[in-house]
Amino acid sequence: MTPAPPTLDRRVSLAVLLPALVVGVVGAGLSGAVVAYAVGDPGAVMRWSVIVTRILRDVGAAMTIGFALVGAFLAPETTRTHRRATASRLAAASGTLWLVGLLGSVVADFADVSGLTPNQPRFWSQFFGLSWELGLTRMGIISAFLVGIIVVICSAPRGRTGLAWSVMLGWLALLPQALAGHASVSRDHMSAINGLAVHLIAVTTWVGGLLALIVLRRQLQPHLGVTATRFSTVAGWCYAALAASGVLIAWFGLSSPGELASAYGALLLIKAGALVLLGLAGWQHRRRMLDRLDADSHDSGAFARLAFGELVLMGVAMGAAVALSRTPPPAAERLSPDPTTVYKLTGYPDPGPPGPDAWLTTWHTDWLWLAVAAVAVFVYVRWVVRLHRRGDRWPVWQLICWVLGWAVFVYSMCGAPGVYGRILFSWHMIMHMTIAMLVPLLLVPAAPITLALRALPARRDKTLGPREFLLALVHSRYLQVVANPVVAAVIFFFSLATFYFTPLFYYALATHTGHILMTVHFLLSGYLFTWVLVGTDPGPRKWPPLILLVILFATISFHAFLGVIITGSHTLLAPEFYTQLGLPWLPDPLADQQKGGAIAWGVGEAPTLALALMVTVQWLRQDRRETERLDRQAERDHDAELTAYNERLARLAARDRGQ
Repeated sequence: MTPAPPTLDRRVSLAVLLPALVVGVVGAGLSGAVVAYAVGDPGAVMRWSVIVTRILRDVGAAMTIGFALVGAFLAPETTRTHRRATASRLAAASGTLWLVGLLGSVVADFADVSGLTPNQPRFWSQFFGLSWELGLTRMGIISAFLVGIIVVICSAPRGRTGLAWSVMLGWLALLPQALAGHASVSRDHMSAINGLAVHLIAVTTWVGGLLALIVLRRQLQPHLGVTATRFSTVAGWCYAALAASGVLIAWFGLSSPGELASAYGALLLIKAGALVLLGLAGWQHRRRMLDRLDADSHDSGAFARLAFGELVLMGVAMGAAVALSRTPPPAAERLSPDPTTVYKLTGYPDPGPPGPDAWLTTWHTDWLWLAVAAVAVFVYVRWVVRLHRRGDRWPVWQLICWVLGWAVFVYSMCGAPGVYGRILFSWHMIMHMTIAMLVPLLLVPAAPITLALRALPARRDKTLGPREFLLALVHSRYLQVVANPVVAAVIFFFSLATFYFTPLFYYALATHTGHILMTVHFLLSGYLFTWVLVGTDPGPRKWPPLILLVILFATISFHAFLGVIITGSHTLLAPEFYTQLGLPWLPDPLADQQKGGAIAWGVGEAPTLALALMVTVQWLRQDRRETERLDRQAERDHDAELTAYNERLARLAARDRGQ
């Protein structure tokens, strides 16, 4: 019989909620969030409700993701334990708290913006009519929808798969909060939004994981040590992400050290101090506590005390974060009240006309993609070093391909293609072709999945470690469908046509979320198409090379045909965007679009030739291996197959003579 899940320890809840409430309320008061509004004051109750509901939302989010994380990826499961079911029920309960906090936050935020209170007759009619139109409340509604899915999944436990999906959905539900914060008024608000998104995911995962460990510490016996060790690795990555993203947010929110004396700067200092102390506490955990837990699995009292101290610091940091969300950075006061049209539509200043040396001199650091590339290279190099230390070898040329592929990707996003691709169709097409066709040609031969499966340790306790997650992915039914060469070709081409000839293109140009999703889709669809043709990583069974060549040339023919259509088109794509830009140095956007179509038509030739050569080389290698195999078999059985074939021919000839 499955035991009932433990109730949440009140001390655990208070360790986070009380410091968060105190710091959040005091910080909001010092920053001016509780001062009466000049116009449309919703009242003291609603002003404080904004703070309280956001704290409840953040704590509920941390608990939900933490329980799902521990249940799916960290805690061992045996035939006598029901930890996964317990974690699922607790995730459902905390998800409900998250959902209530989100819905309450949406109502409080609308009251805060409109200056109305819920007891006024026109409040609810305006709320249902306008809440989706306002960016702040729309983001909350989207998050609430995703959290509702998490609650449904966790209410009916589906094992580690359901919990793993809950973690992913939980991270996704956090992202709209980044779009609704004060990062939009930073000096580089796109980078600040990216930094805030990473910040939210990292802090929520760290706090939630530690909360889950404390609540489940008795049920995790005698495996508390191994679970805490695994969480320590996750916490290390979260700490690095928190520190890096926090520095980025502060860099764009402040312009000089003197602004640390402002309310915004004071709250940043509180968060930074809590982060430093948390780092020291984590180091103590790693240095002393984990060894003690491994030696004596029942010695959880000291672990709980140290973890409670961490939770208090985390509560302080979360309260400061809530107060920061109500405090505009000093940079907001220096922004022009009437920015250019280019800035309004893209979030970036007008770079001016590209000169002959633009390929070398134009640069705008996109910190998100730079960080993604840096982490990808760091992890790959770390795996290669791990193999070498145990005496294995990994081809140097594959390491070079991986590093070069990500370097090209970073250049396409931060260099001239990325900068001018936001406002010029021709440069956008260069960026597109680079990400979708050139970068995968470098990344796929590096065989990252094969390297990961060789370098990552295997787990034997029914948890989803990184290696188990990769194996589940490459052998999943989903990948069997999308990795079918015909399906991959359809995704590569028809998603391209759908993208450019629907409003999706406009949203990718005019919204930050759309631009990120566009980049992810270009990279993944190109990687998938290249992988099914020439990839050597484990996965669905490969098709014969001749059929792959036919699919390749058919797909690229359609791709070239699309370029011809754009080149000859007299209708401007995404006219709402390009006509509003009004670039004084670009008199004819349609001519630039036709130039981009010609680029799409011509640039695809070189990658196609490279892919065709790679498929042909693999075909020749496959034939050579098959020939060598048949030769070895002939040596073993003295050409038994050839002898049988000759005997069959002789029997047929004898039968013909007898007739």
